[in-house]
Amino acid sequence: MSQSHHRTAVIRLLEEGATIPFIARYRKEQTGGMDEVEIGRIRDEHVQLQELNKRKETILSTIGELGALTPELKQRIEECTDKSVLEDLYLPFKPKKKTKATVAREKGLEPLAGALMKQELNDPESYAQRFVKGEVPDVEEALEGAMHIMAEWISERAYARNKLRGMFMRNGTIYSAVAKGKEDAVKFADYFDYSSPIRRTPGHRLLAMLRGEAEGVLKVHVEPERNEALDMLNGIFVKQRNASGSWVEKAVKDAYMRLLRGPMETETRQHYRSLAEDDAIVVFEQNLEQLLMAPPVGQKATLAIDPGFRTGCKVVCLDELGNLRVNATIFPHPPQKQKKEAAAKISQFVEAYKIDVIAVGDGTAGRETLDWVRQDVYKKRPVEVYSVNEDGASIYSASAVAREEFPNYDVTVRGAVSIGRRLMDPMGELVKIDPKSIGVGQYQHDVDQRKLQDRLRATVERVVNRVGVDLNLASEYLLRYISGITPSVAANIVDHRNSGGAFQSREELLQVKGLGPKAFEQCAGFLRISGGAEPLDNSSIHPERYALVKRMAKDAGISSEALLPGSWMDGVELSSYLGDGVGLPTLQDIAREIQKPGRDPRGKARSFRFAEGIRQMSDLRIGMKLPGKVSNITRFGAFVDIGVKQDGLVHVSKLANRFVSDPLEVVRLGQEVEVTVLEVDESRNRINLSMVEA
Repeated sequence: MSQSHHRTAVIRLLEEGATIPFIARYRKEQTGGMDEVEIGRIRDEHVQLQELNKRKETILSTIGELGALTPELKQRIEECTDKSVLEDLYLPFKPKKKTKATVAREKGLEPLAGALMKQELNDPESYAQRFVKGEVPDVEEALEGAMHIMAEWISERAYARNKLRGMFMRNGTIYSAVAKGKEDAVKFADYFDYSSPIRRTPGHRLLAMLRGEAEGVLKVHVEPERNEALDMLNGIFVKQRNASGSWVEKAVKDAYMRLLRGPMETETRQHYRSLAEDDAIVVFEQNLEQLLMAPPVGQKATLAIDPGFRTGCKVVCLDELGNLRVNATIFPHPPQKQKKEAAAKISQFVEAYKIDVIAVGDGTAGRETLDWVRQDVYKKRPVEVYSVNEDGASIYSASAVAREEFPNYDVTVRGAVSIGRRLMDPMGELVKIDPKSIGVGQYQHDVDQRKLQDRLRATVERVVNRVGVDLNLASEYLLRYISGITPSVAANIVDHRNSGGAFQSREELLQVKGLGPKAFEQCAGFLRISGGAEPLDNSSIHPERYALVKRMAKDAGISSEALLPGSWMDGVELSSYLGDGVGLPTLQDIAREIQKPGRDPRGKARSFRFAEGIRQMSDLRIGMKLPGKVSNITRFGAFVDIGVKQDGLVHVSKLANRFVSDPLEVVRLGQEVEVTVLEVDESRNRINLSMVEA
């Protein structure tokens, strides 16, 4: 099948109600193996095309009602593929407010403008004399009014607008200067006197300038070299070097300065801002995806600590399923310094609740608590200690979700629970938090918030469905991201589970209120049931292919009890089972899943240790080599947590001994790296690091 056929298939599947994760995973033959991102792009382009076609219909109807729709104009509108050009074609017919040109027309000066535009008059002043009457007191006002009419004609010429738009887009320069009286706003100091070709300006710089402008610190504008723009327009409109041509040249300048420059600057800024926003959102998506894919420690009894100094450290114990067993507050740090009592309490909990792992939040007092637990606390049981990123935990603890889960506990207990659960299953916990609050990405507050929200939700949905969830353990909030499951159906699944006990098969999902055959088709393959009657229910193989798998097993002499895991697939000739909508991609997916059923693509969590004795910026020295973990990735580099409460920046130029165009070529979120300290600026809370090998 061709690319166009695959695209058509994607659109048809979407219109039939299929979700993007389902299409990407279970309809590869129809899509040519497109991934979720490609399918999402086709969906968005299809929506934009539908909106463009709807706008065309409105414009054609409006111009038709005016009696001005010529066959040529109709064809140009119907064939137009660019929204800006479409609006240019419509511009002359749009209802106008009172302008200098409309005032001049009311004074009867349009014929004079038409005569000047033809550029055949050698003595415009004499010709203009006949228009001096009524509200036109003299020749000068007549000619000026005609010039305003010509300027409007020039500004509405679609061809000229498009050429000027291209000049702004290709040759425009962005200029930034400090606003009067704002010289002390040092965070924007890099842009107090700045200029750059806008098409070469990195997105993060553009967003920084626009933020400075929004805060009243900077004055920003975009324009190509003005004389070049005027020369281009004169080349289109000035046809004669006579007195009439001189008036047309004046009209060109008036059109540019008054009617064209502003809208073209706005379009150019919007265009490049949109590109910068899209890039920032992509960075956020990539960070979020990696954060959600962080390896879990799994179902282990967990003691979690939300550290603090004056108010103490909140401690909770969770069972293997993440249920809260007990909570307490300890005070190992100043001003109380009750280390002995605190250590005894932790030891008591570790023993009583058979704790396997300890999670320590990395916020205030995080490093001090982490070191204290590792050095001074109970060591009779082999307990691993982990530092856990707690960005967003406070958002969760004060949310309606947290209040619903723990109505009888305050925010401090909920926050500690979130830290512990984030270690056990990062994805399962992070889905409860607004992605914007998780603390990764760049300039997320400066971009289109609706677009950001939609894209981040799609990212969460993509990751959750890629990993899959245990139907009998997943929370309502995790189930909401499964393909085909709405929030109300997610709640009904949990209610069904609570009232009737654990699901024994995927088929039982059809008994859930509101979950019909279409929703079952979309969600079943992403939900796992461990220990059920049907072994394939604990795999990513879709129920629609169970009969095929069992036929393959029967042909190979394998009983249903021995299906999973199955090295028997090594000897199966997959091509023998092609047909009935099943192609090689589906058969290969089935074979991989049978060989390694339910394999978690996230791997397993590892404990990490910061350098001993390095706890604050004042402990750092130039040239130090330190272990760290990548905490955030941007287009201009990666931030690394080295355990001093302020992450350091490894600029993109310092990520490797070679040229790096994208930091993701070299690093991933959570990656353990060794860095060298290049610069420490305590006054600005900045640390510059390098990963370049000496």
